Amino acid sequence: MKGLDILQSVQFITIKGNRLAILDANEWNVFIEWLEDLEDIQIGKSFFSELKEAGGDRQKTGMLKWQEVEQELE
Repeated sequence: MKGLDILQSVQFITIKGNRLAILDANEWNVFIEWLEDLEDIQIGKSFFSELKEAGGDRQKTGMLKWQEVEQELE
């Protein structure tokens, strides 16, 4: 089930004047994963845009070399 499908499955109730959205917990988890995927895609697009502006020079974007990061993690 995709995020948009999940949004269409939301049911609304009103309790004491407050309108609440009801969603199956499993669908909620899928929805959160979908939103995280959208965020990751946006981050990727932003990076590739920066890389293009830097003429493909990863160093100009501030990108670290894997060897440098790997050493810090050890």
